[in-house]
Amino acid sequence: MSEPPGATVTLPEARATAEPPKAVTAQRVLPLRRPGRWIATAVVLVLAAQFVHGLVSNPFYQWGRFGYWFLRPAILDGLLITLEVTVYSAVLGLAGGILLALARLSGSPVLRAVSWLYVWAFRSVPLIVVLIFLYNFSALYKTLSVGVPFGPAFFSFDESKLATDMVIAVVGLSLHEAAYAAEVVRGGILSVDQGQHEAASALGLPRGYQFRKVVFPQALRSIVPNYVNQLIGLIKGTSLVFYVSLLDLFGAAQTMGSTYPGDIVPLLLVVTVWYLVLTSVVSVIQFYVERHYARGATRSLPPTPLQKLRAGLAGLRVRIRQEAAV
Repeated sequence: MSEPPGATVTLPEARATAEPPKAVTAQRVLPLRRPGRWIATAVVLVLAAQFVHGLVSNPFYQWGRFGYWFLRPAILDGLLITLEVTVYSAVLGLAGGILLALARLSGSPVLRAVSWLYVWAFRSVPLIVVLIFLYNFSALYKTLSVGVPFGPAFFSFDESKLATDMVIAVVGLSLHEAAYAAEVVRGGILSVDQGQHEAASALGLPRGYQFRKVVFPQALRSIVPNYVNQLIGLIKGTSLVFYVSLLDLFGAAQTMGSTYPGDIVPLLLVVTVWYLVLTSVVSVIQFYVERHYARGATRSLPPTPLQKLRAGLAGLRVRIRQEAAV
């Protein structure tokens, strides 16, 4: 049978290719198996469970006495002294560290040399030595005077009346803390890009204004996490003020332990838990301060613990729905 002129002949192969393709069957994507991760998780969970079981079931820890001592007035009074010493020393140490860092970065060779010597000396001497030296300072200098060197004194005062136990502890910790804070601040200032300094100078901004509004806010991104580590170390370092007759948290526990020798272990646990509480509060504050100064430096702010929890629950619900659909 002949085809009419101009008609198009459709071959079987062409007819087969012209048909629409069949829909691809949906296949479930299986996640990559990680047996090593599951084994490590199981081992860690078993060890953690054994540790918790040992803490709870071991009568040596005397958890009943722990609950008795945890909120006793003597312990709370020592905790208050620890907080006071920490706050005063942190503020004075940071202020001194900023001054030392600026002196170290100044153009004056005298200021640079004095700052370097201060940092070198106080980072080399243990804190307990500084505190004991200040505690016995009145034996070396019974009176302190202000006046012309090698000349007459304008006024003088008795050092023993001024240097109370609290003053000695705060001064010793502040002097020691300032040496470390100076290096933290100096490192943060040096971390600011040099182009920021040049741009601020090109705008004709005064040096003080450049530091307050341009350099220091950017340096805080590096200063805050490092100085918070110093602050946590300072909280634990306050336990040494017991040796200068100041009954802080550790000193109060030591005193109660000498009176009640059978409660030494629960008293040490009380001190440990309170230090954990203080350092945890500081860590939470650090997170939100870092999150605040991360604005403008990252595309999105790091999620808060509550946001992480909500995202995890939402992802878990989605996964459950997918499992149920399959």
